[in-house]
Amino acid sequence: MKNEQLTTDEYDALELVRRGVKRDTAGACVGRNAKRLSGLKMLEYTRDGRIVLTEKGQQVLFLRRCIKSLGALAEDPQAALDADVLRFLSLKSHIAPLDGGGYALTDKGRESLEDIARQQQQRR
Repeated sequence: MKNEQLTTDEYDALELVRRGVKRDTAGACVGRNAKRLSGLKMLEYTRDGRIVLTEKGQQVLFLRRCIKSLGALAEDPQAALDADVLRFLSLKSHIAPLDGGGYALTDKGRESLEDIARQQQQRR
């Protein structure tokens, strides 16, 4: 099994590719990480030489946004969430709307956040 634990620099490279590379060269961050990320099937080169995200790369970035949103809601129920993240976390019963506005973590959401933190501690 491949080691798919990504560094912050690799996540940044994925995000830069998601936003779109505006020039002919991808840049230092993408260049440093492109080989590993393409090996993990998160990036791919098109026939015309451009670098694009694969579906797997898009999913990895989306899950990272969901995890960051759970952490933000744990600290501030009024934290702003992207619409797609809000919809996903609501459907999965990780968050619930509050009467005064904003969202609170459900028991399932807190358990998921604790489990993620526990897994990160074990990897270190």
